[in-house]
Amino acid sequence: MRRMNRFSMAFTALLLAAMACNIPQSQPPATSDPNVAYTAAAQTVAAQLTQSAPPLASPTPIPAIPTNTPVAGAPTLPPLPTTVPPTATQDCDKAAFVTDVNIPDGTILSQGQLFTKTWRLKNIGTCSWTPAYAVVFFSGESMSGPAVQALTANVNPGQTLDISVNLKSPGSNGNYTGYWKLRNASGVTFSQFYVQIKVQGGGGGGANVVILNTIAGEDGQVRSNGSVLDAPVAGDTDGNVTIEAFVSFDLSGIPDSATITKVVLDFAPFDVLGNPFSISDGCLRAYVHDYGAVDVGDFFAGDPLGAVARWCSWAELATASEQPDLIGPVQARLGLGRLQLRIQFRTPTSNGNFTTDAVRLLSPQIKVTYSP
Repeated sequence: MRRMNRFSMAFTALLLAAMACNIPQSQPPATSDPNVAYTAAAQTVAAQLTQSAPPLASPTPIPAIPTNTPVAGAPTLPPLPTTVPPTATQDCDKAAFVTDVNIPDGTILSQGQLFTKTWRLKNIGTCSWTPAYAVVFFSGESMSGPAVQALTANVNPGQTLDISVNLKSPGSNGNYTGYWKLRNASGVTFSQFYVQIKVQGGGGGGANVVILNTIAGEDGQVRSNGSVLDAPVAGDTDGNVTIEAFVSFDLSGIPDSATITKVVLDFAPFDVLGNPFSISDGCLRAYVHDYGAVDVGDFFAGDPLGAVARWCSWAELATASEQPDLIGPVQARLGLGRLQLRIQFRTPTSNGNFTTDAVRLLSPQIKVTYSP
């Protein structure tokens, strides 16, 4: 019995030891830090999701965007330009009508009457007008005017120009309008203006008026030092060199059989340097001088006599003035087709102040009234 008890006790101890190996171990005490708890919970959820979630499928590749494939028979479009083409300057050639210098709208003329129409225009564009520009007939009644007439001077932006064309009224009574335009050096026309007259009564009566412009290439200047230049300038230089101007007017618009009754000189507009009226006795004068082409021999070195016109102030030079002494010279030169003048201060000497005192004539004109 005692031997049995010892055996039982030994057996019981072995049994208890074996059972102890299968008893779960006790967990460590819970911590009070919430961050630790949140971390443990997150790790548990992540482990469960990892164990339960099915594996992700491989992504389907996105097909490449096809390039434009031309369709058979479709038109081929031109490629887009890589640069923006330049646009034309819209403000280059522009003119504004200022006034009708003569022959205002509705002027009554006889049938077949010769007349000169003059418009005053202002260059309001950004480009200068040159003698490569022209006035051209556009539409309506041409009144026997020229199809194209070149400008006679440069006109810079902001400057004005009087444009004259020789015309003839139609042979029948009625109202007539002729439209004209300016044309640039590239042949593009711009800025329309017009002449409007009323013809009544028979032809052959009344007086005719014509505006005479200078002949291109026949104007110029001669200096006391022997220099010959193009622009008509009168006065002196800062080196005390005296300058005389020469201008040639076209008389071809007047019939050879006409009788001249009135001559008006208009030398405006003009440019000025210094005070040319301080030279000599302070008066600028015009002399008839048939010089042909300007050369050094045309300089007049003496004290000239026989002036046909004179201006002794800026106000006089800027105003168109009647010159009775020019009627005879114009009449005598109708068959020659031109009237040439020398413009100078009376004594061909400088005022000696070593300052340029000069006036440049930009577009001198002569207005002639005659009877057929």
